[in-house]
Amino acid sequence: MSLMQTPLIVIPARLAATRLPNKPLADILGKPMIIHVWERALQAHLGPVIVACGDQEIYEVVMGFGGMAILTDPLLPSGSDRVKAAVDIFDPQGIYSHIINVQGDVPTLDPELLRACLDPFLIAPNLDIATLATEIQETDELADPNVVKIALGLEAGSDIGRALYFSRNVVPSGEGPHYHHVGLYAYSRKALNRYVTLPVHPLESHERLEQLRALAHGMTIHVKVISGEVLFGVDTQSDLDRAIAILDKKLKFE
Repeated sequence: MSLMQTPLIVIPARLAATRLPNKPLADILGKPMIIHVWERALQAHLGPVIVACGDQEIYEVVMGFGGMAILTDPLLPSGSDRVKAAVDIFDPQGIYSHIINVQGDVPTLDPELLRACLDPFLIAPNLDIATLATEIQETDELADPNVVKIALGLEAGSDIGRALYFSRNVVPSGEGPHYHHVGLYAYSRKALNRYVTLPVHPLESHERLEQLRALAHGMTIHVKVISGEVLFGVDTQSDLDRAIAILDKKLKFE
């Protein structure tokens, strides 16, 4: 992390989930899922970690565990809007230069990923948004629309490149490498402020990918390629069971 970077980590969370109701409060080894995410974000030691809560119940749980929580308007349309609202309340003076958006459904989060997400700003300080990717190794992921791919302008020998496009289909065509997007974002404060004012773009609606709104309106997204297991979000009961097994195993070896 550069001395010029002052990161603030924000975890947006709300209860309205269709496939796994009350997801942020789902029990994982005696703690709500949102608390696991908050604790793992703290372990990155990058700066304050706040939970942007869309519901009073989440707010009370986070505060009860000693966390920092901001109650936001439940009608906000997206996690990015919730992050922006919480940042404005927490830091009206604009002290924090970079905002890391961590989804509230990633209880197995590796804290090192938060540090990696800031690396593109070291190369391009005026960058708008940074995110992560891993190289696809399993061929079945190429045809899976739930695996978001990146057309990545990556120079030989570099692990950071510019995102040219995101898609649920295979991009680019032909032989690999192909890259699996890891849904963790770091914004410059200025970029976050701009992003939430942009209108939805047809490409975003077509692919059902919010990051295409940024690209379509000329914002720059750079991608750090990492190795290791892809971060996964908990959307279903089977995902929750998998997260419990992973964390249970991890705790036994700590």
